[in-house]
Amino acid sequence: MADADEQWMRLLRELFGEDAEAALDQMRQMGMDPAALAQASGMSNAPGMMDHMLSQIRALMSQSQGEDVNWTLAHDVARGVAAQGGDPMVSAAQAREYRAAVTEAELWLDTATDFDPSRAQPAVWSRAEWVEATLPKWRYLAGPVASSVSLALGGVLSDESGMLDGPNAQGLIGSVSPTVCGMHMGQAAGAMAREAFGATDLGIPLLDEARVVMVPLEVEKFAEGLDIDLADVRLFLALREAAHVRLFASAPWLPGQLHAAIERYARGVAVDLDALDNAVRKAGMGDPAALQKALTTGIFTPTPTPEQTQTLESIETWLALIEGWVDEVTTRAAAPHLPALGQLREMMRRRRAAGGPAEDTFSALLGLNLRPRRLRDAAGMWSMLTNRMGTSARDALWRHPDLLPEAETLADWRTWVDGVTGENRADDIDREIEALLSGTWEGPGDDEEGDSDTASGA
Repeated sequence: MADADEQWMRLLRELFGEDAEAALDQMRQMGMDPAALAQASGMSNAPGMMDHMLSQIRALMSQSQGEDVNWTLAHDVARGVAAQGGDPMVSAAQAREYRAAVTEAELWLDTATDFDPSRAQPAVWSRAEWVEATLPKWRYLAGPVASSVSLALGGVLSDESGMLDGPNAQGLIGSVSPTVCGMHMGQAAGAMAREAFGATDLGIPLLDEARVVMVPLEVEKFAEGLDIDLADVRLFLALREAAHVRLFASAPWLPGQLHAAIERYARGVAVDLDALDNAVRKAGMGDPAALQKALTTGIFTPTPTPEQTQTLESIETWLALIEGWVDEVTTRAAAPHLPALGQLREMMRRRRAAGGPAEDTFSALLGLNLRPRRLRDAAGMWSMLTNRMGTSARDALWRHPDLLPEAETLADWRTWVDGVTGENRADDIDREIEALLSGTWEGPGDDEEGDSDTASGA
């Protein structure tokens, strides 16, 4: 017991200086047995373990200085999570096979949309490569929420550790919340890497460039649960990824508007301090992993502001419109080629409706959820538009956000489609696009109000 106490005292003196005795007392009050901790950590039998632990703690404290979130740790954790179960590098033969599938999928898409394919060579990545390429976008989208959580967690931890007032103690406590939130972000990105087929799975582009991405390990894992040839699964998922990329490249306003809306929503997310305090008490301060897990247990204020509600509705509508268009275009492109298309579409719809780790992760980070009802509505809307207008006029609706339905309109999409596809509406849409781009547009139907009333009366 004396040796164990001395081991911990050495550690605590390094971290807390004059507050070491108080820290040891508090550990005991919290039910921590120094002897058991030393035994579990291996320090009792390996004297060099202490130096290793101290170097790791110093490194974490150094990395976290001046940051709300330890992004270096987030990167390392994401790589570690992504590598769980193995993450082999993509072979040259495998890369050729997947790029050939993308090339074939692009040819099929040419028959279903006028949007041009990306000129960038398709990327075929391991999970680790996916993490490296997409983490900057995760930092941009989820960073505001992570910073808010970190600041709130730091305040809660300081309150819980009020008896430790020395500068070393406060330095350690100040590094805990950036460390925990870095672990949280890394876990999220790593979990996404273990689910992602490409860079657009959730309808949100995670790359700045318009580039088709395939992750063979996840594609093949998905195919294992299906009684469908791997080549067909690969082609179907390549179609979906390539369709997303075409849309984002051909409607350049769309990624920016979507990202801005997500960032705006994220900046308004409020942390429920009582819920966070309860989560910290249950997790205990001595286990960063438990603290990180506690961040997924309802720590956000359950009632969003009216502005947030409106922004969330807008985001969900954009995501539904994107997913619905992709479903429509890929269905028409693949119909002559994939006998198992119906089964593949159903599997994808179930995956999106039920929500997997990717959706759960996104929801935990930002509180965003996709509504299956809206996805079905959007798919039906785009199908009807294709039948009535053809692909060119349908895709022209992506030229400007004001040409697309808002949330209330999507709820009654058949009426909206009737209005869009009425007599001479194709010419009207062309004129509206020209007016929008020239800055002279006055709003939908302003020039035809009298004609509309007359038609209604008739």
